[in-house]
Amino acid sequence: MTRKKTETVVSDEPGRLIGYARVSTVEQLLDLQTDALRAVGVDTRDTYTDRMSGGRADRPGLASALAACRTGDTLVVWRLDRLGRSVRDLANIVRDLGDRGVGFRSLTESVDTATTAGRLLMHVLAAVAEAERSMASDRIRAGMAARRARGVVVGRPPALSRDQIELARQLYESGQSLRQIARTVRGRNGKHPAPSTVFAAVCPQSTFSRLI
Repeated sequence: MTRKKTETVVSDEPGRLIGYARVSTVEQLLDLQTDALRAVGVDTRDTYTDRMSGGRADRPGLASALAACRTGDTLVVWRLDRLGRSVRDLANIVRDLGDRGVGFRSLTESVDTATTAGRLLMHVLAAVAEAERSMASDRIRAGMAARRARGVVVGRPPALSRDQIELARQLYESGQSLRQIARTVRGRNGKHPAPSTVFAAVCPQSTFSRLI
């Protein structure tokens, strides 16, 4: 008996074009964007839209468009600012698409990650996003240092006030355990603090031998 040789058929069919369009308010029209997407071959059934500010993270249309993308597909937008909330957000989205094998095109800026120039631009955007993130961290650290220099307490306020700490110390010196003190003292939020909080306030250099 002769077996037939099974051939693997490889499809040359290109991936789909997935379109995304957004306007900031319900009064604005999507026609300009959707017409441009349709002109480059995006099927209306594969076009997703939002009518809300680009600053919002919860954009259901964008979420649906990203979820619809499969390996070999290309996400198409009319302009870069329709997609990302910031350079960092845009770079993250495009990077995630690339990791999934999905291309990206922006019609107005002629960006296409299928081309060398398009990939180079996205690398530049990623570098700008990283620099932006680094500068933001530097500004936060500088601000915190300046506040400390002025005597401002940075971070979460202490669980116990000075008076509460003094009371806790007096009780500790009288022989009460940390658990007993915790049941007596109330913190700034009106609740009893944990024994470990009392310990940190009254005896940071001692042991936990009297915790129980």
